[in-house]
Amino acid sequence: MADEPHDEQETPAEEPQAEEAAPEETPAEEPQAEEAAPEETPAEEPQAEEAAQKPKAKKAAAKEGSEEPAAIPGADLEVDIVAEGEAALPGEEDAPDAYSEHVEADEAVEVEVEEEVVEEPIVATIALAADARYQATGKRKTAVARVTLKPGKGEYLINGKSLDEFFPRDTLRRTIREPLEAVGYEAKMDVVARMHGGGVSAQADALRHGISRALLEADPGLRGALKSRGFLTRDARAKERKKAGLKKARKRPQFSKR
Repeated sequence: MADEPHDEQETPAEEPQAEEAAPEETPAEEPQAEEAAPEETPAEEPQAEEAAQKPKAKKAAAKEGSEEPAAIPGADLEVDIVAEGEAALPGEEDAPDAYSEHVEADEAVEVEVEEEVVEEPIVATIALAADARYQATGKRKTAVARVTLKPGKGEYLINGKSLDEFFPRDTLRRTIREPLEAVGYEAKMDVVARMHGGGVSAQADALRHGISRALLEADPGLRGALKSRGFLTRDARAKERKKAGLKKARKRPQFSKR
């Protein structure tokens, strides 16, 4: 019995100590956290404001520097205005203009070049006797023309026909007349030709080639003038022969792998 009341007195003494310890710890932690937060925030804000103010100050300084007026080129030069009807200064009339002299020199050179480019007509010195005959042969592709030149009135006789009958195209007739027109004997010589082979176009080229060679027989000094115009050149172009195993000269059957 004596032990029981002793235990009852010890129990109520322990409970208030535990209750007192709990309220003391809770209020001590909360104010520390609240105090730390407000201390950090105001420290960061002034730094951000200072960083934002620095670029603004730089931009303002750049604008002030750009607003300064730039120097105008030629502002220190004096303007010399001469009104209409007034005479120029005495020293200006006698002063030579380098640009005008250069332009005049260029124009003089151009005129000389143009004068050099002009082709002089061929002067033929063919001694046309009454019985003179100049013969030559012209070729083009498979066409052959045996030409004879003789004094006359500029008539053409080809295989017993006139030029208009044998060559109905005006372009072909113009091609045939080119050699005699270049020499200046289109109305002083007659052309007699025998032709065979080839087509109409090839025969016209062969006839021109034969007439040019006949003129060279009459006057060898005409070689340079006739050759520069291409009248003495034998055109070697012709149709390429067909090859065995091909459809034409180059065309081949379609390749089949299988």
